[in-house]
Amino acid sequence: MKVTVLVGGVGGARFLLGIQQLLGLGQFATQQGPDAGADNHELSAIVNIGDDAWIHGLRVCPDLDTCMYTLGGGVDPERGWGHRDETWHAKEELARYGVQPDWFGLGDRDIATHLVRTQMLGAGYPLSQITTALCDRWQPGARLLPASDDRCETHVVITDPDDGTRRAIHFQEWWVRYRADVPTHSFAFIGAEKATATSEAVEAIADADVILLAPSNPVVSVGAILAVPGIRAALRSATAPVVGYSPIIGGKPLRGMADACLSVIGVESTAEAVGRHYGARRGTGILDCWLVHEGDHADIDGVAVTPVPLLMTDPKATAEMVRAGLELAGVTA
Repeated sequence: MKVTVLVGGVGGARFLLGIQQLLGLGQFATQQGPDAGADNHELSAIVNIGDDAWIHGLRVCPDLDTCMYTLGGGVDPERGWGHRDETWHAKEELARYGVQPDWFGLGDRDIATHLVRTQMLGAGYPLSQITTALCDRWQPGARLLPASDDRCETHVVITDPDDGTRRAIHFQEWWVRYRADVPTHSFAFIGAEKATATSEAVEAIADADVILLAPSNPVVSVGAILAVPGIRAALRSATAPVVGYSPIIGGKPLRGMADACLSVIGVESTAEAVGRHYGARRGTGILDCWLVHEGDHADIDGVAVTPVPLLMTDPKATAEMVRAGLELAGVTA
């Protein structure tokens, strides 16, 4: 079976682990017996690039790296991002020099990844090929596909807390420096009007047996992927069912600050509101199925909805979420 997933960072990476647990891929390949695994299943993840930024002259791709480290067994288990056993000598030395930005820290091990990426970009390689090369070191057990090889960064229009002027800042500054706690007016996907989806991402959607939307931030993770021209059209024309998972449980996000993002675009922080934001494929949207947490409710015309436990406490629990989505869509793993 071919499974294609639209994912963001930490939550998306954990969702991918659940898929691998269910299908016997990656680090779970030896746990499912000789008839499971890579010979029978293919997992492709179309990953958000809206968070990507230049930091200290290095190209940083947080969501791609979080997925790569998590599936490759090298992520910091406490933070959920970055390397395990990380050190911070370079960050400390940069602080002594007074170099900005001082609110974004790069770990010493993590810097190696960004150095390789930046050098390859300078040599003319596209991000998709660079990601494949980086994954050769990590062996994540899935194809990690950037949504585009082109720049498509998420920026945020805010009221500056210092001088009261309205200006646009990179999403990373809004998220990491301000923790979304600043008057916010809108999001802009800079470069999207000139970007195109990678051929690999479009083909992964077209060839899939099932397409899953991870319970990632619907505005700045999944939303940023959908902002790349070609992705939404590919979803709407796909022969496979599109199954989404609510990132909102009991009116609150699973993790991160999805509620802060939703309020900016005028969408309530409920499972139903987010599902309606995505919309039904038989209308003008992208969903065929929508899974909400037990106790939540959603009535979305044209979309099959079912409540199941959606807490990703470990890969086994997440695997059961995935199984429920496949069953709702009539797909057998």
